[in-house]
Amino acid sequence: MKKTTLLLLILLSAAPLSAQRIHGLVSAGGTLSQIEGDELKSFSKWGVTSGVGVIFGFDRYETWNLSVEAAYSQRGSYNGSGDPYSISLRLDYVDIPLMVHYRDPWGGMLLGLGINYSRLVQQPHNILRYNPNYFFPDTNDMEFLKNDLALVADLRFKVWRGLMFNIRWQYSIIAVKRDWTFTEVNTDGVKKNVWDNDCYNNSLTFRLLWQF
Repeated sequence: MKKTTLLLLILLSAAPLSAQRIHGLVSAGGTLSQIEGDELKSFSKWGVTSGVGVIFGFDRYETWNLSVEAAYSQRGSYNGSGDPYSISLRLDYVDIPLMVHYRDPWGGMLLGLGINYSRLVQQPHNILRYNPNYFFPDTNDMEFLKNDLALVADLRFKVWRGLMFNIRWQYSIIAVKRDWTFTEVNTDGVKKNVWDNDCYNNSLTFRLLWQF
């Protein structure tokens, strides 16, 4: 966390001197995520997120803005059906998103695009079971990579005064796990096919955000 705080302070000090106003941000909400490459294809993993940040307005009307945050977020993968396999995988990250926002002059919504660096700080996980008539992942190597770099798209709209509702989509542009091995077997348990997947985080975040 010391490195995260230091990076946030450096970014703040590098803010354009022409910024008209600086607002603080606090946020809390939930994440809905999946891992591309786990062969499950469903947004079924719920997690929590919370954080702090700042947003800078570049002009008097704050039409264009720059924001930076430091947040804790849970992502991962979940399937409890056993078809083709059951998994409960949670990845705990510290996120540092840097984004540019455009304020809609008619409706007041903020549309944002940017990039997010995430550091994996904890990985509690549990493979529940798999169906031997289908396929299953290699459970001997479950460790994910420590760093994640993702593209971010963001929509914010005002609820009341400084309270805003935020929807954020995020997708990794570098693999968070490489060469995860999957094995397909016949009904008699004989291996039929083996392949490797690179994995990427794919998540939706829903937050309440207070701007002051």
